[in-house]
Amino acid sequence: MRPTPIAASALPPAAARIPGRIRFSDCDPAGIAFFGAWFTLANAAIEDFFELTLKLDFHHIHGERRTGTGFVHAEADWFSPGRMGDHVVFTPLITRIGGASYATTLHAHKGETELVRFRFVNATTDLDTARPKPIPEDLRAALARYAAACESLAP
Repeated sequence: MRPTPIAASALPPAAARIPGRIRFSDCDPAGIAFFGAWFTLANAAIEDFFELTLKLDFHHIHGERRTGTGFVHAEADWFSPGRMGDHVVFTPLITRIGGASYATTLHAHKGETELVRFRFVNATTDLDTARPKPIPEDLRAALARYAAACESLAP
């Protein structure tokens, strides 16, 4: 069943709002954001979410700590087109925290209109061995604090 768009104001007040912008390079010849570009925009929003909200350095986790947080599942529902020059807001909600993975729903809005909704599962891995590893404690704690503040963690 196809989900129904959610107004931006219906999302939890404590949820992060990460600004983004649809650029010329994100668009097809009609000036509409290309579906693949949306995943790049979403990933940039997640990197900013780590820094601005979780207070964790995404690049340090991946670089020096050699812990990956890559997508092992990604899906999206598009509700309305995003166009070149649009300012959008990404709102992440944590829906599950497991042993070596966590799930996020990421809403993208222009004003009150939901343009795209992503659902991601991220697995934490040792980047040197390409094997799963437990979610680092600082990341687990930050995700749990944020989920609790948003009341977004699924039971």
